[in-house]
Amino acid sequence: MIRIGILGGAGYTGGELIRLLLNHPDAEIVFVNSGSNAGNKITDVHEGLIGETDMEFTDAMPFDHVDVVFFCFGHGKSEAFLKERTIPAHVKIIDLAQDFRIASPTHDYIYGLPEIHKEEIKNCCHLANPGCFATCIQLGLLPLAKAGLLTNDVAVNAITGSTGAGQKPGATTHFSWRNNNMSVYKVFNHQHLHEIRQSLTELQGSLEASIDFIPYRGDFARGIFCTEVVKFEGEEGSPTNPTGEQLAEMYKTFYATAAFTHYTDKQIDLKQVVNTNKALVHIDKFGNKAVITSVIDNLLKGAVGQAVQNMNLMFGIDETSGLRLKPSAF
Repeated sequence: MIRIGILGGAGYTGGELIRLLLNHPDAEIVFVNSGSNAGNKITDVHEGLIGETDMEFTDAMPFDHVDVVFFCFGHGKSEAFLKERTIPAHVKIIDLAQDFRIASPTHDYIYGLPEIHKEEIKNCCHLANPGCFATCIQLGLLPLAKAGLLTNDVAVNAITGSTGAGQKPGATTHFSWRNNNMSVYKVFNHQHLHEIRQSLTELQGSLEASIDFIPYRGDFARGIFCTEVVKFEGEEGSPTNPTGEQLAEMYKTFYATAAFTHYTDKQIDLKQVVNTNKALVHIDKFGNKAVITSVIDNLLKGAVGQAVQNMNLMFGIDETSGLRLKPSAF
């Protein structure tokens, strides 16, 4: 059994992580830390888990009794936490915040996107879990970067559910504002752009093109729907301007061994992935342009589902263990 500690367990990601791990055949939750909820039952906060657990939140952090700890903190808090406390060297860390996603000589965290870093993940002790928008956008563009085809600016539009904003109430999360509404935010300046460029540059070798990303707030709870427009150069069928059939084959080959990311020839929609750890990708060709569509569940493949997938890899067990989740039929 993998013995697990969870820090920051009262938010949306904490609740989803607990739900997954309670049903994971190789996992045992040792403690769920939340200073503001210490002594309260987990089901007092995560009511969807009523009947699933009698555990309580604790303000204790018995790191000597776990094999891995998940950081479900807000951005910036993981690095601050580690400056104040020491976690034993044998305890693995999976951080869901953005603090260590950008490679640096100041830390040894591996960027945990299994589609391109599976072997590094298997051998790492400290892992930075990718962001939700970053995961969805990268999965739509990685095969093109691998082929060196991102030579022109890429237009990206992606809409996310309200759970992407976290559990703490805010002006743009109230139901009366979010319902039947839609808005943009952080245009061309979203924090996930840094990790997106990092991965695309890694595969392509260099990336001069800009990623023009416009994020949208949607009036649904969970999921990310992303479209990306890429322009090619040269005569169609040439190495710099593949045909639609060549592009589809490129994507099928790139994701042939991916556990949860699948290319499909059919148009895709959110309901195919919500409540699962799947990512679906589709590409269409229009003249010298391609439109890529990608979809994920922001809380699962975009957060804790991918984190559990990474945990499985880090501990040498079946990558899909505890994650064989089925979408709704309706």
